[in-house]
Amino acid sequence: MLAGLLEASHLMPLDALPQKANEFARAAGFTDVLIYVADLDRRALHLLTGPSGPPSSTAKDIRIEGTTPGRAYQYGWLTSSSLKDAAGIDWWLPVVDGTERVGVLRVRSVYDDDRAREDADRLAALLALLIVAKRTSSDTLARLVRTEPMNIGAEMAWNLMPPSTYADGRVVISASLEPAYGISGDVYEYAVDGALVHLTIFDAMGHDSAAGLCGALALGACRNARRQGADLAAKGDAVEAALIDQYDQRRYVTGLLATLDTRTGVLSWVNRGHHPPVIIRGNRWSSHPECPPAHPMGTDLGLPSRVCREQLERGDRIVLYTDGVTEARRPDDREFGLERFTDFLVRHHADGLPVPETLRRLMQAVLDYHDAGLQDDATVLMCEWLGPALEDTGPAATLAGLALSDPAVVRERGQP
Repeated sequence: MLAGLLEASHLMPLDALPQKANEFARAAGFTDVLIYVADLDRRALHLLTGPSGPPSSTAKDIRIEGTTPGRAYQYGWLTSSSLKDAAGIDWWLPVVDGTERVGVLRVRSVYDDDRAREDADRLAALLALLIVAKRTSSDTLARLVRTEPMNIGAEMAWNLMPPSTYADGRVVISASLEPAYGISGDVYEYAVDGALVHLTIFDAMGHDSAAGLCGALALGACRNARRQGADLAAKGDAVEAALIDQYDQRRYVTGLLATLDTRTGVLSWVNRGHHPPVIIRGNRWSSHPECPPAHPMGTDLGLPSRVCREQLERGDRIVLYTDGVTEARRPDDREFGLERFTDFLVRHHADGLPVPETLRRLMQAVLDYHDAGLQDDATVLMCEWLGPALEDTGPAATLAGLALSDPAVVRERGQP
C-alpha cells in the first residue's frame, strides 16, 4: 500500500490523491478511503475529491465541534463508528504532518485488529506528507480550505508564515490568527536553529493592503537578518531600516522578537513598542514580565533596544499576542481583556487540551465575544518549553495532540 502510493506520488497532482489512495489502500484491506482537510479557520472538515467527484454520495463536509471525526481532529485520537457490518468497520484518524493538523481520514477496514489500525495510521501519515508537499502548487486545495473570499493581505501572510504548529522533544509551538480571511498587518514566525528557537510577532499599522505589505516587508527583513547571524537588537534594527527605506517614516510596525535557548530555558527578547510576553506556569498563574520598550520599527525615534531575559521552568508556556486579542469588544464596549485571555489559556490547558486545540478554542471565544466582527487582527503565538532533550518526542507529541491510535489508550479514554 505505502510503497505503491509513494511511487505514484512523484508525478501525481493533488487532485489525483483520493483516487490513488483508494486504489493502493485495497492492498491493506481498506475498501473505502475519504480524505478531509480542515478549513483555514478550523471550523469544518471538507472532503478532498478528484476530477470525477466524491467517491461516496453520502460524503459531506463535517463540523469539527460535536462530531466523531471532529474529536479525531481535536484530540489526535483514532475513533471508530459504533456500527460494524459485513462490509467492515469505519475508523476516523487524524491526518497530521509532523504536528500540523491537516485534517482527518475515514477508512473502512475489513479487518478490526491492531495490525489494521497500524496500517491505517501509516496511511494517514503518508497522506499528510503528500498533501503538505503538494499544496503550494494546488489551487484546488487552496479553494477547498476557504469558506469565504480572502483579501490580499491574508493571501500574502498565509504564504509567508510557517505552519501553525511545530513540536519536537524540546518545544511545542502553535499559532492562530483571525480574521483568517481578512488579515491586515499581523504576521508571526518561528524558526529552529540548533538549540535556539526564534519567536517573532509583528503588528503593522493600519487595516488595509498597505498594512499587509508593511507586515510582509518586516517579516522578510527580520528573516533575512536572522539568517545572516544578526542578534535580537540587530534584527529589530534591520526591520526598521527596511521600513524607513521603503516608507520614509510614514509606516511603522510594533513587534516582539524573542529567542529561547532550549538547553537552559533562558528566554531573551526585545520589545519594539509591543505588548510584553505572557508566561504561564503550572496551570496556576501567569506573569507579564516587563522590558523597557524601544520605539516601533520605522519611526526612528532613537530609543535603545534592551535585551531582557527570563529563566523558564520546564512546562512554562510563552505567549506572544497582538492587541486585537485583548481589545476585542462586545457591543457594550467591554474588552475581552488580558485577564480573560490568560485565564482562558490556563483553564483549557489544565483540562488537558493540546496546545493547538487550546488556541483554536481561544480564537472562537474571541470571535464570539466580538460577535464575529473583529476590527483588528488578533494573533497569538504560544511556545511551551519541555526541556533540553531533542530525542524525547513523546511529551511533545502528547502535548501537541498526537497520541494517535494506540487502541489501549483509545479504549481507556472511553472513545467509541
